Amino acid sequence: IHAFPTPASSIAPRGPSHATSFSPPSAVFSTTEDKTSSTTLPPDFQAARDQSVAALQSSLPSPSLEGPLVHFMDEYFAALSVAAASGATNPDGSPITARQAAKEMSATLQFGMKYGLGPAKFTFASASHKALRGNPDGADERYSDESFLAMLGPHDQTDFYAAGCNFFRPAMDLRRSLVLGQDHMAEALEQIRNGENVVFLANHQSEADPQVVSCLFETVGPEYGDLAAHVTYVAGHKVTTDPLAIPFSMGRNLLCIHSKKHIDADPETKSAKSAQNMRAMNEMLQMFKSGGCAIWVAPSGGRDRRNVETGKIPIAPFDQKTVDMFRLMGNKSKTPTHFYPMSMVSYDLCPPPDFVEAGVGEQRNVRFTRIGIKIGEEVPNVGGAEKRHLFTERADQEAREGYAELLKGLGMEQYIP
Repeated sequence: IHAFPTPASSIAPRGPSHATSFSPPSAVFSTTEDKTSSTTLPPDFQAARDQSVAALQSSLPSPSLEGPLVHFMDEYFAALSVAAASGATNPDGSPITARQAAKEMSATLQFGMKYGLGPAKFTFASASHKALRGNPDGADERYSDESFLAMLGPHDQTDFYAAGCNFFRPAMDLRRSLVLGQDHMAEALEQIRNGENVVFLANHQSEADPQVVSCLFETVGPEYGDLAAHVTYVAGHKVTTDPLAIPFSMGRNLLCIHSKKHIDADPETKSAKSAQNMRAMNEMLQMFKSGGCAIWVAPSGGRDRRNVETGKIPIAPFDQKTVDMFRLMGNKSKTPTHFYPMSMVSYDLCPPPDFVEAGVGEQRNVRFTRIGIKIGEEVPNVGGAEKRHLFTERADQEAREGYAELLKGLGMEQYIP
């Protein structure tokens, strides 16, 4: 990780900070409904979509998968067709194309079939996972394990981190997106470079939030992109068990922690899940002791959900016990650990179901949309047990204020609670 350029607070990456007059054509989809209302795609996107669906149908291991996967494909091709029509481009300046949509979708489904459903299903370590990036520098010892290479098969040199970003980036309207609080980002990176730890306390809006962090940080500068790739994400069980989520999770640094709700759901597995959580806590403590780590966690325990009556999207409240646990681990490590609120606007990119679903395999929705992040001011990690609620309340309030600021800047005031 390199040094930041001169910090610039509250500026947008490349281009206008927002565009309140821009909205995707309603003929293709509506961002106020949790579904795609498809009509006619442009001919090139329609042809690419039809060819991709035909290829999928010929290779499905089970007919029951066709409906959900075709829906996912329809969403993705519609989103990228809107991106292309808006004039959005790739990082190298090239246009977004139907061929690109087909290529990215084909790779994602291939990875999902192989690593999420096939006999060579990828197996995550129980408590943590290090991103699979193809071992370009030869330093990753896993790539010298023959059984590990056999599990990866022909994709043993695939950079799954880059693959996940490449899939979702074209659906992000980065020209009209926002990155605020870059002065606090600079402070966080400097602390990491000095061997200290940083924890981002974030609200969580979509399955693509790790890619949102990466793609937005990249637009500010390569140093921020390096920081995003360095982050470890605290994740629940779904990201390592859902067939479509698995390939994206393979490309991320993860700490796998079961939520209390998930632990209590099945008494027979409660002790095993609790034991896994203890291992994850121990691994996090070792990370903190080593220093120089960055962790992203959603203290609410899940994604923000739309109010179906009002259409507003409130932030789910931060759980004090979760925040307390991270503060305790930081203090116990004896390594300085810093806490920054992170406000995220990404709901429309991959709108979640309106209600929490216990199992895996939820319907996937994709939109071409503006997104945003704000890194708030560091919340001082001080005060005893009797005042611990004040720390959580401040972090929660900072995240809410940053969220409202982002929504206003992005022209999405209708979502402000």
